[in-house]
Amino acid sequence: MHEIELAGGVTRWVEYEERADAGTGPLIAVHGFRGDHHGLEPIVERLSGRRVIAPDLPGFGASDAFTDRPHDIDGYASWLGEFTRAVAPGEPVTLLGHSFGSIVVAAALAERQVQASVAILVNPIGAPALKGPKAIGTGAAVFYYWLARALPARAGNALLRSPAIVRTMSVAMATTRDPELRRWIHAQHDAYFSLFADRGSLLEAFRASVSHDVSEYAERLELPVLLVAAAQDQITPLAAERRLAGLLPDGALEVIDGVGHLIHYEKPAEAAALIDAFLEAHVGRLS
Repeated sequence: MHEIELAGGVTRWVEYEERADAGTGPLIAVHGFRGDHHGLEPIVERLSGRRVIAPDLPGFGASDAFTDRPHDIDGYASWLGEFTRAVAPGEPVTLLGHSFGSIVVAAALAERQVQASVAILVNPIGAPALKGPKAIGTGAAVFYYWLARALPARAGNALLRSPAIVRTMSVAMATTRDPELRRWIHAQHDAYFSLFADRGSLLEAFRASVSHDVSEYAERLELPVLLVAAAQDQITPLAAERRLAGLLPDGALEVIDGVGHLIHYEKPAEAAALIDAFLEAHVGRLS
């Protein structure tokens, strides 16, 4: 694992150099809320000859929490710009964001923190989480994180890292009926879902995750954008993903059926094939 000290702390990342293609710039993969770089590995491993840089977001996985800014969308967007310039100076980059990472990527592009050739958003958060048909579930999550903040530090941290809560979330999010795949998904969440730096940074990031969505940035994304959406997404309904695609100046929507918000775990081969086809169609922009 590599590391670099940026203004806000140390960011750690994995570079899949064995997949390097000297003819194109790197793909920088930004994971979702409470995950780390491991979450996107099933997709990364199936991409055809792409050089991939996968950081742990500040405050998650092995990366430090910010010391100089809040863990909000503006903070993460500026960090992504700093990180990209540090690890791929002068190179044409492709950005990929999953779930919460889709908001970070969209904000960084819209605010011109990063110059990218193309962008790929997997399970994009395409509509406000606190509105629409999924608002009740989001409200329950808001209460959970409110309670974790209200409790004394030891009890709050125990609640946030509760194996029972993590397993409940994992069961709710998985749509596959394959028992072996379900066990693997639960094991992934057990291993990585609680590797956050501290309660404060996690709660800040949660507020950011439910207060923003990709649609507020879409009209300013002046580059080709691929949306890889799930027909049964528990977070953003497919109708909202279609509306999001219509807001993009140069957007393409691909829908994977039979999966919810865990495309990266349940349908990584299908996602990788769509991403490879999209990158091949825009190969002239990648070098």
